[in-house]
Amino acid sequence: MKYAFFPGCSMESTAEDFKMSTLAVAKALRIDLEEIPNWTCCGSTPAHATDALLAATLPARNLATAESMGLDVVTCCAACYSRLAAANHAIGEDPKLRADVADAIGTDFSASIRVRHFLQVLEEEIGLGEIRDSAVKDLGGLKVACYYGCLLTRPKELSILSDPENPQLMEEMLAAAGAEPVEWPYKTECCGASFSITRTDTVKRLSGDILRMAKASGADCIAVACPLCQTNLDLRQSDIEAATGEKIGMPVFFFTQLLGRALGISDAELGMGKLMTDPSTVLARLGR
Repeated sequence: MKYAFFPGCSMESTAEDFKMSTLAVAKALRIDLEEIPNWTCCGSTPAHATDALLAATLPARNLATAESMGLDVVTCCAACYSRLAAANHAIGEDPKLRADVADAIGTDFSASIRVRHFLQVLEEEIGLGEIRDSAVKDLGGLKVACYYGCLLTRPKELSILSDPENPQLMEEMLAAAGAEPVEWPYKTECCGASFSITRTDTVKRLSGDILRMAKASGADCIAVACPLCQTNLDLRQSDIEAATGEKIGMPVFFFTQLLGRALGISDAELGMGKLMTDPSTVLARLGR
């Protein structure tokens, strides 16, 4: 299994541990991720909010490179997935947009490839049985609140989930690795997203509600599949605690870090030391 891998900007900065753990898990499961050469930003929210052609052109440059490689695209970032998949869909459906994009990037792009989130690859190409069989370290019934956020669940035509309102994909995957996912009602609520810098009050309110609900639901930790969600729930957690005087103490892992743990990958390779909310108590329960 070989794919054109689009890391995205966060994986080269604030979410380096997501990239580390993704590549480590892919290697352990014999998934070949070839990084798209000279990739550029997908445009994220700013391009989408600025101009429709720009929002299609920025992802299309990367998609065209992947198409020339003869490979489908895989990314781990929920925002990157959303923008790449949206552009691929729009360009495939709209001949005029396809021509305008080709003119902008200086090459033809037919939108003949597929864009997938890494969760989809694990579900469709690896499967729960192989994950269960490949696990060499049981996650010991770790109670995990799986959090999807907005961009893997909406819009419906781009969602990677069979049930966007009550997704179970991460739950099933981590349960196969020995964890005990908890049922909770905030798994698709917004964390505040890119308001993290401009409206930290909004992020602290929304992310605080999510963290408190995870704790009230009996979770030991949260698992996420989005770099921005992880930043808001993890980095802002100390600010939320300081503002209210409460102690939440909820580690926020990338799902690949927990899956990698079960596959016997070291904490160093998984970037566990980069988490802001101390995960040592949770990790100690799982042993080495």
